[in-house]
This record gives sequence, C-alpha cells and structure tokens, in this order.
Amino acid sequence: MAYPYEHPDEVRVMSRGFGDPATRTLEGWKALGGYKALEKALGMSPGDVVEEVKASGLRGRGGAGFPTGVKWSFMPREKKGPHYLCCNADESEPGTFKDRELLRWTPHQLIEGCIIAAHAIRAEHVYIYCRGEFFEAVQVLAHALAEAYEAGLVGEDILGTGVSVDITVHSGAGAYICGEETALMNSLEGRRGLPRVKPPFPAAVGAFGKPTTINNVETLCSVPHIIERGGEWYRGIGTEKSPGTKLFCVSGHVRRPGNYELPLGYPLTKLIDDVCGGMRPGRTLKAVIPGGSSVPIMNAEECEGCTLDYEGVVEHGSMLGCASVIVMDDSTNIVKQVRRMVDFYAHESC
Repeated sequence: MAYPYEHPDEVRVMSRGFGDPATRTLEGWKALGGYKALEKALGMSPGDVVEEVKASGLRGRGGAGFPTGVKWSFMPREKKGPHYLCCNADESEPGTFKDRELLRWTPHQLIEGCIIAAHAIRAEHVYIYCRGEFFEAVQVLAHALAEAYEAGLVGEDILGTGVSVDITVHSGAGAYICGEETALMNSLEGRRGLPRVKPPFPAAVGAFGKPTTINNVETLCSVPHIIERGGEWYRGIGTEKSPGTKLFCVSGHVRRPGNYELPLGYPLTKLIDDVCGGMRPGRTLKAVIPGGSSVPIMNAEECEGCTLDYEGVVEHGSMLGCASVIVMDDSTNIVKQVRRMVDFYAHESC
C-alpha cells in the first residue's frame, strides 16, 4: 500500500497494521489478535506445527521460493545440542523495502512468527540479523522485544508451557553479500561475511556449527496467520503452486509507488495500471524488473499476460525473486540502468 491509500484488491494479512503507530506496541498488536497464534502453536507438538505450515504451501519469501515446511523438516528430530533459527532481515537488494516496513510497523508480528518457528524446529535461540542501515527499524524491534520479554512471551517457560526461546537482535555492517544465508551465519559468528561451500547444509552444520534454519522476515510474518486460521485457509489465497499473499514493493515510474499486499498470481499489468495508477503522465511502459535487480529485465511485450507468482514470471522469461517490482518508462536508458546494476554487484558481491 502507499499509505494511507488502499486498493480494493489488496488482501491485508501481514500489512494490516502498516501506517498505524499503535501496532508497534504489544497492546496494539494484541488488539489485532496478536499472540493468539503463539498460544495455539505452543499447545501443538513441533511436528504438528511443521505439518500445518506444509499444508499451507507457504514458500520462502526471500527470493528462492522453497517450501517453508519442507525446509523446517530438514532439521534433526533428535537433539544432540542447541538448534538455532536465524531471521534474515538483511534486506539489501536494490528496489526492495518490504521487510523494513514489517519491522517498522509490526515488530510483534515478527517476534510471534519467530517463536512459533523456533518451537517447530526445536530451537532455543533466535537471531534476527538486521541490515546495518536499519537504525529506526532496529530501535522499534528492540522496544517490542523488551515488551515481549516483560510479558512472558519470550524467554523462559513461555506462557507457562515449558517452552523456552530467547531472541537476539544483531545488526550487520552493511554488506549486501551477508543477505546470503551462509554469509549471514559467518557474519553472525564474527567472521568475514563470505558464503560457505555447501554441503554441509545449515540444517546439519549451521550457525556456531549447530543445526540452523534461516528464514526471511516476510516468511516468518506469514506463519502466525497460518497457525491461527489454518493451512487450508492460506491455500485458498493465490494459486495452486504459489499460495498466499505477497508484499510487492513497487518503485520507479508509476503514479503510486509503495508496498501492496496482493494474492500471488496477480496480473503484472494490472498491478502497474490499476493498483499503482499507471505510468507517469505522457509516458509509456518500457521495461520492468519484477523481482529485484538480480533478475532478468522484461520488456513491455513480455509483461503482457504475466502473472506475479513463482511459475508465471518464469514463463515470461524472468523470476519473481523477492517481488520488488521496478518499473521503467520510455525515458529510461536501459544500457545505463544495467551499467548501474553491474557496478552495484561488482562492488557488493564480487
């Protein structure tokens, strides 16, 4: 949404508190039904939580789109030491600004999702790795976390259930490459933020050498709603292979840029022309980057008939990625645009 504008096609699940400062607080989040899903989840076995998320069809929202419940099931069922959950809040892809907004407006939603996920994978500690430049968002999150600890929603014996989970907020140093999950773990451990060679995979040897799951902010913010309303409800939104809602970060040459929460499978041209109000006056569409600057550029013809889901965008020659939609009109020099992206990746990734 472009606050306070709301389009009738939006399905506000994760974003329902955006623009309202009250939802930053524990009281405000509870007024929206917050932490009911946590109570329900802690009454379920870890395996049942995993199965509910599997049934929902939730796919990782960080870009890869791997099924979340399946990823959780890779964690060892028999514990021989600590398990960890890492929340990837190192949002650094050019054009992407959804996770920052989730942190800024609904920090308790993320905390609730983290505790539920930690229970599911039998983890006793969660690390929320935030982009170093997210100064305001980290302050908001830290305040919310203090409220949650005081209320007994995080820490020892949560809600008297015997489940104990601690959360640490960690700020990175601003390196784009630390958004890659194994580089993130290296950075968290105090080492140089470079990707590791796989195998071993994080579920076997992750942070501090222990089994670890890494999930994106938006992925974890989806979890409380799935637990509260059920996997079948979630599957009723979106498409068969790409269920649920997705936050689309729209920037560039449109009249109403912003974050819009829409069902997966939404038409790309309708997002641009209807939801975002169309192109700037007197201009026409030239190209779109549909999933962040690392995915192939689509020309105007390729956008026709394209649906914004993991399969639909691939069919039109690109990838959904993290769903940051960068719209370019006919005044754009594509060669210069590509050169800027090459310079970014040469500096940040090579």
